[in-house]
Amino acid sequence: MDSRNASAYTLYGAPGSGATPVHAALTLIGAPVKVVDIAPWEGEAERRKLLPVNAMRQVPVLVLPSGEVMTESAAILIWLGDRHPEAGLAPGIADRRRAQYLRWMSFIPAAIYSMYWVRDEPSRLAADVQAEPVIMARTAERIAECWRLMDAQMPRGTPYLLGERIGMLDLYVTVVSRWTPCRTRFYREAPRMAEVVRRVDAEPRLAGFWASRFPFAPGWEDSEP
Repeated sequence: MDSRNASAYTLYGAPGSGATPVHAALTLIGAPVKVVDIAPWEGEAERRKLLPVNAMRQVPVLVLPSGEVMTESAAILIWLGDRHPEAGLAPGIADRRRAQYLRWMSFIPAAIYSMYWVRDEPSRLAADVQAEPVIMARTAERIAECWRLMDAQMPRGTPYLLGERIGMLDLYVTVVSRWTPCRTRFYREAPRMAEVVRRVDAEPRLAGFWASRFPFAPGWEDSEP
């Protein structure tokens, strides 16, 4: 690693991808980061670029300043929250909110994010081309159902999902809720979380980040990245 960037993180993942909440967190933390844009869903050539850092050929991948490699968006976000407690983005070990924080940070990739492996290439599971629209429709409905179930169990009465301050869970939900079935449907299925993600969208410290990495273009609430 270049000695001039010895304390920097390196983040692999294209704008709007699962790397986006990680990049947003690093922005709030104020940590230096080098970004390598790779979109594995665009084809085999892009996926091959990830082999040196991730045998699964998926993003996000975060290379720590030490050179150690991390994958899996939830694990990265949880680790960053613990590594940078001064940023206040995650409940500490002794915090009463810690259990629910870990619960929902795990729920998102297990129940929702995992659906996009199928949606990126429905032929991975479809028996034939005719079956692909069925898979796309059913996965969209499953994602909407999961948001609805999560929303029903979210605490009420605070500006953010787990309290008074923006946190990793808020960033994670804000980004993933922009994917299928898109924000307009998400607002309807998850009214409590809808309030929160709109607040995160408007976070002044992230204004420049959103503009450059996941812009709010006309019609964005009804379109996928």
